[in-house]
Amino acid sequence: MHSENFIPGKDASLESSIATMQARLAALGFHVEERSWLNPVDGIWSVHVRDRDCPLLFTNGKGASRLAALASALGEFFERLSCNYFWTHYYLGEQSAQRDFAHYPHERWFQPDESGAWPQELLTPELHRFYNPEGSIAADALVDLNSGATERGICALPYERQRDRASVWFPVNIIGNLYVSNGMSAGNTPEEARTQALSEIFERHIKFRIISEGICLPDVPEEVIARYPRIATGIRALRAAGFGILVKDASLGGEYPVMNVTLLHPDDQGCFSSFGAHPRFEIALERALTELLQGRALDALGGFPEPGFDLDEIASSPNIEIHFVDSSGIISWNFLGDTPDYEFCDWNFSTTTTEDYAWLVDRIHAMGHEIYIADFTHLGVYACRIIVPGMSEIYPVDDLEWENNSVGNHLREAILHLPELDDDECADLLETLNDLGLADQRPVAALIGLAPDAGSFWSDLRVGELKTLLALAIGDEDAIREGCDWIRHFEQLDAGRRRVYRCIENLLNLGDAAPYRNALQQLYGAETLRLAEALLSGESRFFGVAAPGLALHGCDMHQRLLAAYAKLTHSPRAG
Repeated sequence: MHSENFIPGKDASLESSIATMQARLAALGFHVEERSWLNPVDGIWSVHVRDRDCPLLFTNGKGASRLAALASALGEFFERLSCNYFWTHYYLGEQSAQRDFAHYPHERWFQPDESGAWPQELLTPELHRFYNPEGSIAADALVDLNSGATERGICALPYERQRDRASVWFPVNIIGNLYVSNGMSAGNTPEEARTQALSEIFERHIKFRIISEGICLPDVPEEVIARYPRIATGIRALRAAGFGILVKDASLGGEYPVMNVTLLHPDDQGCFSSFGAHPRFEIALERALTELLQGRALDALGGFPEPGFDLDEIASSPNIEIHFVDSSGIISWNFLGDTPDYEFCDWNFSTTTTEDYAWLVDRIHAMGHEIYIADFTHLGVYACRIIVPGMSEIYPVDDLEWENNSVGNHLREAILHLPELDDDECADLLETLNDLGLADQRPVAALIGLAPDAGSFWSDLRVGELKTLLALAIGDEDAIREGCDWIRHFEQLDAGRRRVYRCIENLLNLGDAAPYRNALQQLYGAETLRLAEALLSGESRFFGVAAPGLALHGCDMHQRLLAAYAKLTHSPRAG
């Protein structure tokens, strides 16, 4: 008989967990492949997995063993399937918006009244004040990007408030805009998964506080690290490879279940700080260490920023968001000081998954926050999504007003029919883009929820270029000049198209280009000159791109994404 491997914090063996999840995925029609394994030092493994048919469905796993890393990656894959996170940034198509349900069978749709006030059945009065403190966000801003079903209203899902088991309806729009993947988990039991989700919320909340306040953490004594031989081996291996490794207690005096491991790179003076959380000290420390090297070989640990001095910059939303995405933001020099702001605490808050979960819930309630949980069991593996308002937001609440992704709903149809627009419609779209004040560098595909094919016109189209193309379509010379100037200074566009815009700019500046035609051909080539003249004269528009329309014809990657979504919504368990 083969022995099974159990690790702390998990309610089933790794072999059992992996077999269960792989069988469920196969039954649903997903072919998840292991694409990349890394084991840079003893005791630290990571793996990248993705769906064979739709590579946009991928996750990463980490752990102290190969089995632990694979179980982690598959668990994350299931949480993202169960919570629909793989599709949170994308338009689900016309058919989805018109079906009985767009997201889940138990969703509800709420119609705003003519005043634009948020429906009272949504959220609670306290949450209305939290998310819309000035009452300045109109209800139609809460229509979700995924369905774009403005006529159906606001799609919301029920979450259970843990303090009193009350059911509260959360708009899908708010979840997608503010919480993204924070607080999602899948597990062998509800307590295991919920512990992981709440631990993740603690990790990011305390991490962001430590970074933004420049808190100096206490070192973990070597004799404490030595209690955990596998962790100690990994730390020694990293130090032997030439890196400075700091192991810190991030519990802020025994208040929170968080640990930290920070890497200092002697070659480029880069600093990379990794956090992990769990009510058990050992698990939190192991997570901080394995997170440090997830998806990274030893030779890929360069290029992180040096520590900084400007705490305002370090605490800024853009820097904090980078720390959420890949932990590559700036760390304060204060963080690296020798005099900690807290004493080291040799903490451990629980010993079983039931105790783990109970402790986390009690601690969050004691902090004055409410916990809202949605359970998902329709795919045959337990998963949950947890929201803790005031604690688990990844993006600031005022993004609902200023960066709400629902803006894409008002632009999608016109943009997807771009080459079919007449002059008046082009002028209207250009005016709308200007009125919305969207950043010129914003990707158009992300704006409308399109998964673009690599190398396609849509893959690198930005708002600034779209406005320039609209100006060319209607012959607005001032706007053309302004757009060409922006494109000249923005290099993340197709090089061939940038050359066309540079040629257009010169044609405008020359006025009568006939005397310079030979030089223009020598500089740009005959085909680029022909394209520039055709766009400028209106003979050609939008580089001749075909119109995908709301059916997204010709968009292979997006069609794959929709086919993957259909596997969930058409499964026997979807209802």
